[in-house]
Amino acid sequence: MRTLVLNAGYEPMQLVSWQRALCLVLSQKADIVAEYDRTIRSVTKSFSLPSVVRLKRYVHIVRNFGLVRCTRKNILLRDRCECQYCGVQLSVNSATIDHVIPRSKGGGTTWNNVVVACHPCNRKKGNRSLDRINMRLRSKPQRPSWKELMGQSVEDSLYEWLPYIDYAG
Repeated sequence: MRTLVLNAGYEPMQLVSWQRALCLVLSQKADIVAEYDRTIRSVTKSFSLPSVVRLKRYVHIVRNFGLVRCTRKNILLRDRCECQYCGVQLSVNSATIDHVIPRSKGGGTTWNNVVVACHPCNRKKGNRSLDRINMRLRSKPQRPSWKELMGQSVEDSLYEWLPYIDYAG
């Protein structure tokens, strides 16, 4: 289960594990805004699993504030762990990340240039452009919104998160 972390001003920041979120709450760095119906127990206490937490102190982020970060996990979520060349469904461990324009040719690790690929397609493409080897992408890579990304991950959580991710567009 994942937990949505909000900045002090209620802007979505990132998704973390419920364990990390609970550590933030117990160390008094965050408050619980919404909870799952599940609880966990220690020897002497029980805790509700946090669905949404809000940081007590505002974290100043200058670059790309409120935008979904381009990370491996987020790319896998955006592409639904499906090879963007042949369409085969992959496990998280077997999926690779491919640069559409290879890094050696000036392509960066950006939302518009990275896709999920299976090993055979990634090897076939190698360090070449798609035009040279006659391969096509199934969908154009682009930056997802928080709502799109979270809608792909955990349907149960989406209802708890909707008021906060609507804010981010």
